[in-house]
Amino acid sequence: MSQTASQHTEPPADGVPPHRYTPALAQQIELAWQDRWEAEGTFHTPNPVGRLSEGFDRVADRPKAFLMDMFPYPSGAGLHVGHPLGYLGTDVTSRFLRMDGHNVLHPMGYDAFGLPAEQFAVQTGQHPRVTTEANIAAISAQLRRLGVDHDTRRTFATIDPGYYKWTQWIFRQIFEAWFDPEAGKARPIAELVTELDAGTRQPAEGTLPEGRTWAELSSAERRRVVDAHRLAYLHEAPVNWCPGLGTVLSNEEVTADGRSERGNFPVFRRPLTQWMMRITSYAERLLTDLDRLDWSDSLKQMQRNWIGRSTGARVRFPLSGQEIEVFTTRPDTLFGATYLVLAPEHPLVGTLTAAAWPEGTDPRWTAGAATPAEAVAAYQRQASRRSELDRQAEGREKTGVWLGVTARNPLTGADLPVFIADYVLTGYGTGAIMAVPGEDARDWDFAQAFGLPVVRTVQPPADFDGGAYTGTGPMINSSNEQLSLDGLDKAAAIAKVTEWLVATGAGEATTTYKLRDWLFSRQRYWGEPFPVVYAVDGEDAGLPVAVPESMLPVLLPDVDDYSPKTFADDDADSKPEPPLSRATEWTTVTLDLGDGPREYRRETNTMPNWAGSCWYYLRYLDPGNDERFVDPELEAYWMGPRQPGDVGGVDLYVGGVEHAVLHLLYARFWHKVLFDLGHVTSEEPFRRLVNQGYISAFAYTDARGFYVPAAEVVEQDGQFLYQGEPVNREYGKIGKSLKNMVTPDEMIGQYGADTFRVYEMSTGPLDQSRPWETKAVVGSQRLLQRVWRVVVDEESGDVRAADVEPDDETSRALHRAIEAVRDGMTTLRFNIAIARITELTNHLTSACPPGTPVPRSVAESLVLLVAPLAPHLAEELWSRLGHTGSVAWAAFPVADPQWLVDDTVQVAVQVNGKVRAQVAVPADADAAALEAAARADEKVAAQLEGRTVRRVIAVPGRLVNFVVA
Repeated sequence: MSQTASQHTEPPADGVPPHRYTPALAQQIELAWQDRWEAEGTFHTPNPVGRLSEGFDRVADRPKAFLMDMFPYPSGAGLHVGHPLGYLGTDVTSRFLRMDGHNVLHPMGYDAFGLPAEQFAVQTGQHPRVTTEANIAAISAQLRRLGVDHDTRRTFATIDPGYYKWTQWIFRQIFEAWFDPEAGKARPIAELVTELDAGTRQPAEGTLPEGRTWAELSSAERRRVVDAHRLAYLHEAPVNWCPGLGTVLSNEEVTADGRSERGNFPVFRRPLTQWMMRITSYAERLLTDLDRLDWSDSLKQMQRNWIGRSTGARVRFPLSGQEIEVFTTRPDTLFGATYLVLAPEHPLVGTLTAAAWPEGTDPRWTAGAATPAEAVAAYQRQASRRSELDRQAEGREKTGVWLGVTARNPLTGADLPVFIADYVLTGYGTGAIMAVPGEDARDWDFAQAFGLPVVRTVQPPADFDGGAYTGTGPMINSSNEQLSLDGLDKAAAIAKVTEWLVATGAGEATTTYKLRDWLFSRQRYWGEPFPVVYAVDGEDAGLPVAVPESMLPVLLPDVDDYSPKTFADDDADSKPEPPLSRATEWTTVTLDLGDGPREYRRETNTMPNWAGSCWYYLRYLDPGNDERFVDPELEAYWMGPRQPGDVGGVDLYVGGVEHAVLHLLYARFWHKVLFDLGHVTSEEPFRRLVNQGYISAFAYTDARGFYVPAAEVVEQDGQFLYQGEPVNREYGKIGKSLKNMVTPDEMIGQYGADTFRVYEMSTGPLDQSRPWETKAVVGSQRLLQRVWRVVVDEESGDVRAADVEPDDETSRALHRAIEAVRDGMTTLRFNIAIARITELTNHLTSACPPGTPVPRSVAESLVLLVAPLAPHLAEELWSRLGHTGSVAWAAFPVADPQWLVDDTVQVAVQVNGKVRAQVAVPADADAAALEAAARADEKVAAQLEGRTVRRVIAVPGRLVNFVVA
């Protein structure tokens, strides 16, 4: 190996030693070792059973370690220097753990479905698979060039039919399951049907046709009741419909001003029938199990906030033979409720809206419309143009219209006008609120705008200056003939009024969540097809049926046009026409699903790109299995709980904080369903999770405020110029949008992969953001050159290591470095590890100058310390030191405790309790030796001269105190 690299060394430049570790030599070494790793399968991780089990006997007695990154979307831009931060962090950790005696699984795959590839296909007419696979190949080459130790036999993309077959299979499992609230877990839907047939369970409230029993229902009616219980279900729900793109968008794809993030088209909130996932059934488990995870507190809090658990009461406000149900966390303020507000999309709006305005209606309540119906329709349209983020914005002007009806306050008997207003959302609570303007700032603003009364129910302090009072205090104005809350504190008042609501049938105590069911349909081509069909005719026409497992995967058909049908930007009443709906030969199919051949229609929506990323970690364990999504024995080995109470999961998961909520929440939900159904032994997918920091760099904007390529900006006379024109400099996260990208290819081409790796890892702990400074990379290059010189003579190319004993100072420097590097590796503070390697290298450079031998034990230990960080260099030096095996499997050094103890310690010397001197004594000095050393000190001797020492207190290793007259 070393000869191969040496034979291709370029002739040295003037003054450069012939065997110096230069970027050119680094390139040769790195490419040669990468080829050897691939040829020898150095990083092939053996499974305990199955087709990848070869070599397991070599690691059977090792503890396992499963590490992985959030896998990348293969965009055409490839990786910039910010992307490898996490990838290198897991790679360094993986290499360290392997050397430290673990069986390490470190895979990588590609999250390849999604809108960018589809948009490119729309523009070019080229199938999205072609561009996606080309991008995957490019990124794979970049990762290989970085020297990462992925087991490439386990690599796959979510677009592979052999992968999305099992994504569809998992969807079937969720579709064929329901959440049993009594058991607190998912169960097969067949068990629900058995219990309903037996009469041992009643259908969930609201699922039966009014006035009918289960026994009275037809087969199709029973199917509809059962479908209403499923974890994956069809539902008409308000969605973000973008006519200009022809698709439904997630909340995250809509800007604050109600436009699409991609293309800046208007977005409308409107009801559409879509596939939903009943993630809300798992809200409490998703919340409480956070405490069992090794995640950062900030990340857990983000999920807690997203789930949004609230305890309070449901209160019913009767009107016109109906009732409006409201959830409130402050039922104690019910005496202060002076009006109700429904979300514009609330299902009761249409039935409650009056035919005409009552006489004397306040003009502010009508929005200038002739009838309530006209006002409501116009306002609903207006609200549909606003994103939920915008509707919830602080300080936004409050708008709304009256429905022309009133509801009765169950405590006061007062008639409360019922409004619709866009600051109320359908997804939280019941989609309706009781407005208490005295104690809620948003309600106060609305009341002021519409001239509505304010009743305070909490006593403000004397210095309160008006507006809504949101603080604490005794209850006031809160009594009637049946109930008095006056004088009570908040907690006591909530308990008392809730008890009254339950006793009178006006409400009940309840818990609700901000979390909403997961909208799972996309009107796109480039996604997983649903494994669902609908009967074309018959009593069950239009009801969903999951295709049998034997028919999976349901493959994407080829189409001529990859884009959904688009409409005029403002055509809010248009309906989605997905690309698959035009594949007529595919959409209609004749199947025998147990009752003879029938004609069915396929689902023409596709799954969101989140689907494939919900479970990919499991497929890494068993990527070639055609019989099941993962072998149970492999899941138990790699992900099973370590001891009772442990949630199991991936041992280290690294990725960006931008995925802190959705991806992680969705994956946790899917995993819990799989656990409930007995498919996995782990309760959670990711035991430990770390968010890597961002890398930032200078960016530049021109006079128009547009970003210009940072690489083309020059500094001249204190100014920054782009094409001769001055530009403004700012600082921001590296990426395409700021045009300040630096690619690893550039850095590797200039310095080599190992230098790039060491520089990225040296700039701070993995979880902290850091600046990028290209000029500083040379410092990492010089460190690796010094490491090389410790082992290799630059003039002759000979190995300098010799079988000589290191002196005590060198042994102490070595073992302290080993201890510190180990600590840096285990805590993901690779910058600390590099700093200690630098100190050891500097010591050896001065202690063993050129021409003198380096103790072999020290040289080899240095190479082993460097190996996880600069693996190619370490492999080359390990080979030159006479080893035939890869350094990747060599044992990581362990510090000898005797060299971690100081020879001497500084001890404080006191006279009558006041420190007078510090003396150096042997670390093991006893009390007598301490006293002798203290008396010998000139300062102490002067303090004791002519005085009587009554007592001497000597504490070994700490202090000596002379008590004198």
